[in-house]
Amino acid sequence: MEKVLTHFNEQGRARMVDISAKESTKRSATAYARILMRPETLQLIREGKMKKGDVLAVSQVAGVMGAKKTWDLIPMCHPLPLTGVDIRFKDVPEENALEIFCTVNTVGPTGVEMEALTAVTITALTVYDMCKAVDKGMEIVSICLLEKSGGKSGDYKRGEEVVHVESRHSDSQ
Repeated sequence: MEKVLTHFNEQGRARMVDISAKESTKRSATAYARILMRPETLQLIREGKMKKGDVLAVSQVAGVMGAKKTWDLIPMCHPLPLTGVDIRFKDVPEENALEIFCTVNTVGPTGVEMEALTAVTITALTVYDMCKAVDKGMEIVSICLLEKSGGKSGDYKRGEEVVHVESRHSDSQ
């Protein structure tokens, strides 16, 4: 089956796809981001000792706001009534990493993959912003869609192709 790009009109120019004839269904998407940092930075985050405040709480709120503003940021995205945005964090101290997971839900005529991806990206950027005073070498090394459900194209679940980048930060950095 050949995939057809639908964001181009008959002149080959970009367009916002008309979704008015599509059926509203329950849709969900989960995205992932990973940030590498020095062990001391991860410890400060974990202990809530960063000078700008609670890094995870502020980043989580920023991510939710990002999901809600996706249509403002990505030109061909539709404004969607989101019914839920859930952002979770996982410390991976042995790899000096913080992982971010976001699940976005809606009932509508189009999916929320872009909203989930935007949410983890904004969350990761906010972590960077709040911690850059102590670790300018942080790296956002992975952003990807983990799974989505609903809609005409059906369900998707990312397989083993998720690549985790080894930490390039040393304790002496």
